[in-house]
Amino acid sequence: MKCIAIANQKGGVGKTTTAINVGTALAATGKRVLLIDMDPQGNCSTGLGINRAERTRSTYDLLINGALLSDVVVSTRVPRLDIVPATVDLSGAEIELVELDERTHRLKFALEGASGNWDVALIDCPPSLGLLTMNAMVAAESLLVPLQCEFFALEGLSQLLNTVERIRSRFNPGLTILGVALTMYDRRNRLTDQVAQDVRAVLGKVVFDTVIPRNVRLSEAPSHGLPALIYDYRCPGSEAYIALARELIGRLDPPRSTTSAQAA
Repeated sequence: MKCIAIANQKGGVGKTTTAINVGTALAATGKRVLLIDMDPQGNCSTGLGINRAERTRSTYDLLINGALLSDVVVSTRVPRLDIVPATVDLSGAEIELVELDERTHRLKFALEGASGNWDVALIDCPPSLGLLTMNAMVAAESLLVPLQCEFFALEGLSQLLNTVERIRSRFNPGLTILGVALTMYDRRNRLTDQVAQDVRAVLGKVVFDTVIPRNVRLSEAPSHGLPALIYDYRCPGSEAYIALARELIGRLDPPRSTTSAQAA
């Protein structure tokens, strides 16, 4: 199971929208996908139509109460897409985790042994760099960073990358940056275009070619409890997430070169 944390300590950059729609696109290709909602707001769960009443067990139980992953997973209306929902209880987990043994590895331990049930796990992180996000980074193999095309984008990104380096040095040396996805792109705004150019100049090929545009349908879809790809698969936002998922698959499973194939 490929485990990917979707993280950025800044709020409102499109982490949850990215988790929902990339997860849906991956499921549409036949992959079995697990979404893990690590945000106390529970927006990822709501955006997939999981009512509060259905969240009898949650990420909180997984991290704090030692619940089994199989006991907290909920099926969604999207075929091959499951979720571990979040509840408001998770808001107190940061404090409770401090007193627990292996407080940075609770999620990693909970996911061990689950590789046969899903092909990809996407972890929707909260807008902070606290213990919940640290748990996600310790459990993950790689990091997907949604980055809003705005003035302070690079400043926030540098803080995140510093945190990644600390996680690598202390807990998870294998953690890699899978890619940076530019979100909320507005071609009518010259500043947006300049930010996108600056990010690419600094990070190069780490940045995905696909950019996610500002799109009303992306904002409307969660209120219907649906991914945008189901709510309106023809809208520019949905088309962009399909393209992003295609790029992501290419990075997760790079094609073998002709030379390598011949050598094999």
